Amino acid sequence: MKQPGLILVTGATGRVGGDVVRQLVPSGARVRAASRNPERCPAPAGVERTRLDLSRPETFGAALEGVESVFLYAVPDGADRFLDAARAAGVRHVVLLSSHTLYEVAEIPERAPIAEMHERVEEAVLASGLDWTFLRPANFASNILMWGWADSIRTEGVVRFPYPDSTSDAIHEADIAAAAVTVLTEPVHQGQGYFISGPEPISQRRQAETISAVIGRPVRIEELSPDQAREQLRRLLPEWVIEPTMAWWAATDGVDCVVTDVVEKLTGTPARSFSQWAVDHAADFR
Repeated sequence: MKQPGLILVTGATGRVGGDVVRQLVPSGARVRAASRNPERCPAPAGVERTRLDLSRPETFGAALEGVESVFLYAVPDGADRFLDAARAAGVRHVVLLSSHTLYEVAEIPERAPIAEMHERVEEAVLASGLDWTFLRPANFASNILMWGWADSIRTEGVVRFPYPDSTSDAIHEADIAAAAVTVLTEPVHQGQGYFISGPEPISQRRQAETISAVIGRPVRIEELSPDQAREQLRRLLPEWVIEPTMAWWAATDGVDCVVTDVVEKLTGTPARSFSQWAVDHAADFR
């Protein structure tokens, strides 16, 4: 197999981007970790670090020099200019972290703002003329950290949530990264879009119970009204994300979501369970 060329990983200080960097190193690929704050990027031996800000085209040149493939987050602002610069610099392949939300809008129209954001970037990648692969996870297990679970479990042993029987696939960020490493290093995946998921539908209630079992402390669910949940989310998320999130929780309340075995097909290893995610993140809740 041809050795992959230099791979640029954007968003390398994020949970997924950082894992992509760490998992690429054993593959033998040359890796450049990019972020607006490169000093915070993971720095395994042999990994370069560079400053990259999609809102500042002056940062593109050094970041893209000598790059063959790019792992890219779906950030609409600046994507067109970055992709133009990537093509001019000789980049051949873009792996975009997109979203399965694109396929949820028919059943949950309120999800449109999130879907449109990802669609804009997918269309920009297609228009760039570069080879492409799209990874489309549905729900990151780590989203519960964004929703404030870590603080409330640590300090009070409680999860406040409006639809405790809302289900999702809760994919481990390490599985998203593992899928990204496969498609970055194996050209056969170019021109493909993959819905990657966790191994099973799991409710918010069951996630709280799993965390409780892992940390050895009781965790109770305090069910919020929709209005109470909106107020809580206003302290945690941008306003435009709140209604799409609330609609998704309501639509999946007591309804099993769709899951796939694509992680296993891509990586050769079954997707990690939410229990494994809770073990890996136990320190966040203790």
